[in-house]
Amino acid sequence: MSKLTLTQAINAGLRKSMEEDPKVILMGEDIGTLGGVFRVTDGLMKDFGSHRVIDTPLAESAIIGTAVGLAYRGFRPVCEIQFDGFIYPAFDQIVSQVAKLHMRTHGQVRMPLTIRVPFGGGIGSPEHHSESPEGYFVHTSGLRVISVSNPQDAYTMLRQAIKCDDPVLFFEPKRRYHTKGEVDLDADLSRAPAMGASRVVSAGTDVTLVTYGPLVPTALDAARAAADEGISIEVIDLRSLSPLDYGPIEESVRRTGRLVVTHEASQTLGLGAEIVAGITERCFNYLEAAPVRVTGFDIPYPPSKLEKHHLPDLDRMLDGVDRVLGRPNSASGL
Repeated sequence: MSKLTLTQAINAGLRKSMEEDPKVILMGEDIGTLGGVFRVTDGLMKDFGSHRVIDTPLAESAIIGTAVGLAYRGFRPVCEIQFDGFIYPAFDQIVSQVAKLHMRTHGQVRMPLTIRVPFGGGIGSPEHHSESPEGYFVHTSGLRVISVSNPQDAYTMLRQAIKCDDPVLFFEPKRRYHTKGEVDLDADLSRAPAMGASRVVSAGTDVTLVTYGPLVPTALDAARAAADEGISIEVIDLRSLSPLDYGPIEESVRRTGRLVVTHEASQTLGLGAEIVAGITERCFNYLEAAPVRVTGFDIPYPPSKLEKHHLPDLDRMLDGVDRVLGRPNSASGL
């Protein structure tokens, strides 16, 4: 086992994948000589050469468009979108081409393309550098969408994504890049949890708290704080946003009877709404209270000095827990 940051774990996952398969190539802005703005790809150009770690122009549509052609030719390109808000110039390629080519060709063409996206707030950056655009891609059939929350998942799931014959959007919580954790660099992928599986990360009996990516550590902090008041929260890390693995959520809600879903993205038509609808359909007779969403607000991303008021934090999560438990909360005004 090695103690690695999330950044180092992703770097190690890229390195391992490139060692195992010469068809894996990396593409992105400043990922070669500089090693990426977050230094995620540091040292890879030196070790694998500029023909496999490619510094591209500042043109996301060209990056993804070129990757489509490479995937057609049997390569497994891994594209980095430098910041979440820069993915929109590539939206047409991702939604109109990447997501549809397998079905369009009656299964004759695969798209083994991985798109790495640092996302979310909490680093004091302006709009286009702190956004949560995952909902656009979850809504797009033909794409797999995953988000990691810890170094071990980052290492294992990135390798799984690169080996996958389907296109994968790989969302990395940039404010957790320096989070450290134990990583098994020799992990056998055939025995690792499936890339599409959600997971209980903290057991509980009173409330089910579902989240993903950057908010998993915050949710665990909320569970520990609630325990001081005698409230037991079960925290579930989705890991895969599309497809959604409802199994652990259903099993948990059937025991707790109460559901809170939290994410940084806006509330309206967000992933939380889909989970609430899905669990209501599946577990209606088990619910003791209406499910609650704790999310970012329905506004453009605010200036950096205000983002702490925009992002769900421990207090807002605990307020959501109070709401489903019928305790005094901000909505009741008590």
